[in-house]
Amino acid sequence: MSTHDPGGIGAGSEHGDEHLAASGRADSEAADHYLPGADVDEPALIDVEEVRPELADPQLVDALVAPDRAVHARMGEPLLQMQGVTVRFGGLVALDDVTFDIRRGEILGLIGPNGAGKTTAFNAMTGVYRPTSGTVMFDGASLGKAKRFSITQRGIARTFQNIRLFNEMTALENVVVGTDARHRTSVPGALFRTSRHRREERDAIDRAMALLEFVGVGGRATEKARNLSYGDQRRLEIARALATEPKLLCLDEPAAGFNPAEKESLMGLIRHIRDDGYTVLLIEHDMRLVRGVTDRIVVLEFGRVIAEGTPDEVTNDPKVIAAYLGVPDAPESEETTDAPA
Repeated sequence: MSTHDPGGIGAGSEHGDEHLAASGRADSEAADHYLPGADVDEPALIDVEEVRPELADPQLVDALVAPDRAVHARMGEPLLQMQGVTVRFGGLVALDDVTFDIRRGEILGLIGPNGAGKTTAFNAMTGVYRPTSGTVMFDGASLGKAKRFSITQRGIARTFQNIRLFNEMTALENVVVGTDARHRTSVPGALFRTSRHRREERDAIDRAMALLEFVGVGGRATEKARNLSYGDQRRLEIARALATEPKLLCLDEPAAGFNPAEKESLMGLIRHIRDDGYTVLLIEHDMRLVRGVTDRIVVLEFGRVIAEGTPDEVTNDPKVIAAYLGVPDAPESEETTDAPA
């Protein structure tokens, strides 16, 4: 765990201010190599250390990426609470009185067989669905009927099972879009390019480049998203979610389609994200990955919570084993009857 106060006001700011003062900002000659819209006919790998020498320092990158906003929940206290949440679609009950919490500073795994309600729970947290009954509390306040953009601004960011990137934009531009959730410039301010707008734009490029380096794709900042490998697109989507400065990062099956080596690398990245001050919710089918990276696991089956605890406790729970592997049929009784006389 990092030594700075993750999520506290000004976390990492002492390093970030030094960086911004020394970097020459995005209008420097070096920064032109990766500015959005730069005239790059054939994008090639960027030498990040040449463009931004300070990003060669992993500790500085971690400080720049660390969440820099107030979080009311203390470490280990509930950050998000699902309180008796039920979601119905007509006569179908997708979630049935679901209650669990996500504690600040942990990696929580949400697992269950196909159709168990995992993605529905995810969508209820992030505003895609509104609960039929029950309450979703986040950092001490009810999400109520908050719109999705408002939930993002409050501090919940997510990725998707199916990658959703702006394919014709560069990797850097995709992440810069994410930083807009924290900008305060008005539409007229952007049109007239006020000093605040120019400052936020420069800061967005600085932060976006640090995030790309943090997730391991800094060298591909000027490549269009559609040209990235599948694994790099997954990492880019995580970087864009982190650009919103979330208090809670929700990852929906981030290892889908990965080979074992890529999954191992992803586990390292998820741990790194948590250690840098973020709270993580993970939906994943790969039990080896879930066991290797989570602190606690919640198990859903048919829309209900059937188990909750540490990875060892959950994977040895008979109800969980039955949900994943099934229960053998009881042997038929071998009653014999006398033949009629």
